[in-house]
Amino acid sequence: MPLSRSAQDPIAVHLALSRDALERATQDAGLLDTARKIAEVITAALRGGHKLLIAGNGGSAGDAQHIAAEIVGRYKKDRPAYAAAALTTDTSALTAIGNDYGFEHIFSRQVEGLGQRGDVLLTITTSGRSPNILAALEIARQQGLVTVGFTGSKGTSMAASCDHLLIVPSDDTAVIQQIYMTFAHGICGAIEQALTAR
Repeated sequence: MPLSRSAQDPIAVHLALSRDALERATQDAGLLDTARKIAEVITAALRGGHKLLIAGNGGSAGDAQHIAAEIVGRYKKDRPAYAAAALTTDTSALTAIGNDYGFEHIFSRQVEGLGQRGDVLLTITTSGRSPNILAALEIARQQGLVTVGFTGSKGTSMAASCDHLLIVPSDDTAVIQQIYMTFAHGICGAIEQALTAR
C-alpha cells in the first residue's frame, strides 16, 4: 500500500519524504562517487596511522559520535581499532573554549591542538553555514588535514572549504540527517572492508 501524504498522517509524510530523498541519492552517480572517494581518503589516513576527527552541532554532534564509535569500535567486523574522535564529547574543552574564545571556536581550537597533516576532518552541518564548522575547516586546511563535509542542498557553499563534500538532495533537516547517516554507514562498511582485506 502506498504511503499516504495526508497532512493528517505526519509519520507517513515523513517516511515518504525520506524514501524519495533516498531514492534520489541512490540514483545520483556523482553522489555515490563522492561517498566512495570519502571512504578512500579516510581509509588511506587510517591505514597510514592518521586519525579521523569529526565535528557537528546538535543532532549532528550525536551523529559525529556515532561515526567515531563505528571506527574505533567496529561496524560489522571484528578487527583492530582505528583512530577516530568526535570533537563534541569533551565538555571541559567545549565549555572552556566557548567561554574564553567564543562558541564559533569550539571545534577549530580542538583541530588546532589535535589535528596533524594527513588526518581527516569530517564536518557535519545540514545548513552548511555553521560558523564553528567553517572555522574548523579553515584551520584544518591550514594544518594540512583532508577536509570532508556532509550537508544538505543549501550547503553547496561549503565546497570552497572541503576537499570532498557530500550534498544530500534535500532541504529538510531530519531527512538530510537520515540520508547522510545512511551514507556514513556505507562509508564505514567500505572502510572496514578495505582495512581488513588481505
